[in-house]
Amino acid sequence: MTDAPRPSGPRFIIGERVTLRRIERGDLPHIRRWLDDPELRKQIGARAPVSESEAEEWFERVSTDRARAWYVIVSDDDERVIGEAGLLRMDPAWRTTDMTVIVGEPDARGKGYGTEAGELLLDFAFQYMGFHRVAIGVVGFHDEALRFWEKLGFKREGVQREGYLLDGEFHDFVMMSILEDDWRAAHAAGSAGGA
Repeated sequence: MTDAPRPSGPRFIIGERVTLRRIERGDLPHIRRWLDDPELRKQIGARAPVSESEAEEWFERVSTDRARAWYVIVSDDDERVIGEAGLLRMDPAWRTTDMTVIVGEPDARGKGYGTEAGELLLDFAFQYMGFHRVAIGVVGFHDEALRFWEKLGFKREGVQREGYLLDGEFHDFVMMSILEDDWRAAHAAGSAGGA
C-alpha cells in the first residue's frame, strides 16, 4: 500500500481576525458561487464559471498537489468562509512560489481581511517554507488589486503585454514579486516602529 500525497502546509494558519483553513470539499459551493460573479472573474483573470464536476476535479488536484498549499479565508468574527488564498507552483529547489488571495464575499471586501490573509501567507512562505521569492500576476486594469499587492510589499517587475483576453480585448498582466530580504526588512521596520 502506498501513501497518498499529502498537501503542503499546516491545516490552519491563525491570525488575529482571520484563519486560513486548508480547503475542504465542503468549501466548493463558496468557490463556485464566487466564480459565478462576472465582475470578480474579470478582476482575477478567470475565464468562466465552473461546473460542479470541474470544481470537483480542481479540488482533487489542489488537495493532493505538493506544489500547492491552498486555504479558505475564514472570518473569525462570524466563522464564515469569505475567500481563498494559497501558494502555487511552489519550487523548493529554486526557493520560489506564486501566491493568490481572493476575498470572494462582496461584503467582506475592504475590511482588511485580504491584507491579513496575505500577511499570514507571506509569513508561511518565508518563515515556514523558506522561500526567497513570492510572485503574483495581476490583471493590469485592476488598480485596486495592484494597490493591495503593493501594500503587502510586492514590487512591479514587468508586464506581460496583452497577456489576458477579455470580451475580445487584450489587456496586460502586471508581474509583481516580493523577496525574502524585502519582507524581513519591512517586518523589522514594523517591529521597531511599534516599540
